[in-house]
Amino acid sequence: MVKFSKQFEAQLIPEWKEAFVDYCQLKRDIKKIQVPRNEDVSGNKGKSFFSDLLVSSLKKVAFLDKNPRVIQVHRKLSNSESKGDLYETELLEQFADTDAANEFFACLDHQLNKVNRFYRTKERELLERGESLKKQFEILMELKKALSENRSKENSKEDISISGTISCDDESIKDSTDTELGSESLTEESDKDSTKSAGSVEAVRSLKRIRSLTEQIVSCQGKNLRIHIPLTTPTRTFSAITYLLWDDLVNQSSKKNSSSGDRIHINKKKLHRAEKMIRGAFVELYKALSYLKSYRNLNLLAFAKILKKFDKVTGKQVLPIYLRVVESSYFNTSDKAVKLADEVEELFVKHFAKDEKRTAMKYLKPTQRKESHTVTFFIGLFTGCFFALLIGYVIMAHLSGMYNSNSDEMYMETVYPVLSMFSLLFLHFFFYGCNIFAWRKTRINYSFILENSPTKELKYQDIFLICTLSMTAVIGVLFLHLSLVAKGYSSPILQAVPGLLLLVFTLILVCPFNIIYKSSRYRLLSVLRNIILSPLYKVLMLDFFMADQLCSQVPMLRNLENIACYYITGSYKTQDYNFCLRNTFYKDLAYAVSFLPYYWRAMQSKVTYSREGKIEWLWAVVVTSTAATIYNLYWDFVKDWGLLQMNSKNPWLRDELMLKKKFIYFLSMGLNLVLRLAWLQTVFHYNFEKVDERVTLFFLAALEVLRRGQWNFYRLENEHLNNAGKFRAVHIVPLPFQEVDEQD
Repeated sequence: MVKFSKQFEAQLIPEWKEAFVDYCQLKRDIKKIQVPRNEDVSGNKGKSFFSDLLVSSLKKVAFLDKNPRVIQVHRKLSNSESKGDLYETELLEQFADTDAANEFFACLDHQLNKVNRFYRTKERELLERGESLKKQFEILMELKKALSENRSKENSKEDISISGTISCDDESIKDSTDTELGSESLTEESDKDSTKSAGSVEAVRSLKRIRSLTEQIVSCQGKNLRIHIPLTTPTRTFSAITYLLWDDLVNQSSKKNSSSGDRIHINKKKLHRAEKMIRGAFVELYKALSYLKSYRNLNLLAFAKILKKFDKVTGKQVLPIYLRVVESSYFNTSDKAVKLADEVEELFVKHFAKDEKRTAMKYLKPTQRKESHTVTFFIGLFTGCFFALLIGYVIMAHLSGMYNSNSDEMYMETVYPVLSMFSLLFLHFFFYGCNIFAWRKTRINYSFILENSPTKELKYQDIFLICTLSMTAVIGVLFLHLSLVAKGYSSPILQAVPGLLLLVFTLILVCPFNIIYKSSRYRLLSVLRNIILSPLYKVLMLDFFMADQLCSQVPMLRNLENIACYYITGSYKTQDYNFCLRNTFYKDLAYAVSFLPYYWRAMQSKVTYSREGKIEWLWAVVVTSTAATIYNLYWDFVKDWGLLQMNSKNPWLRDELMLKKKFIYFLSMGLNLVLRLAWLQTVFHYNFEKVDERVTLFFLAALEVLRRGQWNFYRLENEHLNNAGKFRAVHIVPLPFQEVDEQD
């Protein structure tokens, strides 16, 4: 049977861990209580069985007493309204270890006061958010009603609109790392920093009159209206700029003839975007309310369990007394959050799910995909196939002498880059699966940080399946290709096999059909698009994270560049693998790709030194690479991992650690240092005996992928602890309608 402490640890909200009852500390306090065993054994020898039975019966009678005089919990009124009432326990009976019992109840009172204070703060915050959202929703319904009336009266095909104002200021593109997550259809409308202003926005810019095309006047709460849609995509940015420029021209020409020149139209498309923002905000609000309900239930159960354990150890009956106080405290008696959750659910079902509760629950309570034993079976199957084919490929390559110092130059320049590219790619993917496994074990909320959809995100089993299946296919095809090459075949069709293999994987990546994890494939493409067009898209945590992964895959990008040039230019037909190396554009592009991480640029400088034979380049490589290594190590340890804090309670680490064994952090820092020094191979020319230099470079690139894999774990651990420090468990979605003054 699983201990309650482990169940409690597994079910609590990770970001709110510090606000939960410290069950482990209370257990340690109970263990400090020393209860003497076999007390007065010599004096009790003469007592009969009936006297023992009488004593136990008296204890039961005392237990049934409504007010047993063991402890008394005093309730004190706090000066601060946010803190609420404070509880303090007084011992009315002597315990075997009174000091330890006092220490236990002092800690228990502190935990109860902490839970009440946190619950009150979160409840007030969510109630304010709920009121603001309901007012936003009322305004949305008013505007939709006005548009509907205009459409029915005009019966026109033109874009029906009502008058108002729209903002497209620069604030909409600031600090967008805190965005809405629950459903993929809602993620586009989020923005982090605008939440502070949106939180206080409860009504709308005054439309004393909303004019339709038939000049009908519609009232909208007597407020001035401004609709704020974050500029999160290039299309939305360009359309907003174009709209403002065109509106400015129209206003200038209309001021002479009409006083309505300042009117800006809010059409159906803008209201639809505002509706999606409000829907996303309701989803996040409902999630936060569910977390608060779980917080109350888990803490109540923790109090009951720890009091039961205390009674068992001391033989006293304090459970009914103290638990009665806990049940009457604020966090257990307040029903405001429960009522708000019911209101949100009812409103969402009616207006956003067309009265279909099952559809609404897919947004409000998304269920995660269950782990399948079939996936585990195929992982084992393809793993066995992969190793069998890999051993066959290695034996065939050894017999044909492909990877030794006198290897076939044609094969190493045209086929080996394909194998190297896929190996590095899926090795990186495999380490990402290991990261997910480790994050789940340590309760790091990676889905929240990376904004993954809980219903469509890849589990670590899915990632392992993709890796084993893909590498089995790659090694199988290249094994057959090597067998034919070893027999002397060299037709253009045979030379095109590696390129066709790359083409097949590319087509699978962009396949529009709902097969082979379509949502994940398209999410990857969208992230790559955001990285390439980062000035035009808002930058999320996932974009930063993915860009860091690409910095460790420069060799793979170089191989991809080489392969694409070789096959797109048709060089495989003439087997002229040096064509791309002679092309000036290709050489410039190769330098651009190598510039991504700083130390890879130093390696490229070393290549130039090797070709030109100038000793000055050696010093340039050593100096720049050393400076880059020192800077990167500082950034890894201090900025990304949050370690090396001088005043931490864990020396040279940080105050909060997700891993219990501290030596793992020091070991990881040492390993990161060693792997950061891999560039020394390019200076000292370390090479394995009788092995091609390109194979050595492949192993160095694989070590960099390994370093990035361990970096990923500590990077998200640090981000998770930052979220936990601010009790940030849900995303705050900015609200569209903002109230402005008349003079605006």
